[in-house]
Amino acid sequence: MIEVKNLSHSFRVGKKGTEKEIPVLKNVTFNIKQGEIATIVGRSGSGKSTLLNLISGYISPTEGELIIHENNVTNFNEKEWAKFRLSHFGFIFQSFQLIPSLTTFENVELPLTLKGVPSPERKKQVMDLLQNVGLHEHASHYPNELSGGQQQRVSIARALITKPSIILADEPTGSLDTETELEILDLIRSLNLEKGITFCIITHDDEVAKISNHQFHLQDGVLSKGGAFVEV
Repeated sequence: MIEVKNLSHSFRVGKKGTEKEIPVLKNVTFNIKQGEIATIVGRSGSGKSTLLNLISGYISPTEGELIIHENNVTNFNEKEWAKFRLSHFGFIFQSFQLIPSLTTFENVELPLTLKGVPSPERKKQVMDLLQNVGLHEHASHYPNELSGGQQQRVSIARALITKPSIILADEPTGSLDTETELEILDLIRSLNLEKGITFCIITHDDEVAKISNHQFHLQDGVLSKGGAFVEV
């Protein structure tokens, strides 16, 4: 499903001619199989977000390979990545990233609009999904009329609406209280078990890591698994 092979990434900083390369990820290698929940755990600055951005194609690796669904996507251009993301990925963010001027229904509907799905079919799919995540009564509400937990459910519904095989989540419970966090984690577990969706979640939260089949740890850009260093 997701194969990361000897992936390294550095950022260039400083003025042209005096630039320095700052390594962020160093020879990262791991696999996530279809239907698994994998968590990538690490402190702020460990390289978690950079790794997620590499997997989703928003930045390109300095070295290494990335294979998803048996496609070597390492050298995809932006047009190829945009098409691939829309077909295979859903995204969940800590800050929800809902469009404030759109209702719950419209936020969830947006990816289907981008895919060119006809309006009657969009309406049916969105309402069915809102029912599934417990938000059908809030379809006409705007984000500022919802609680944090409800906003995250909208974000999850939006991630699910294109029927992705993989969901990439960036600190999905980081803005939530403990009770709401547990509700969202239960929802993620249910979606994984019932729909077979693969989750790749970055987090610093042990409660989130507990729901995973595999825990990977990043420290100073170096990957370890189950607390033991992974030879690459």
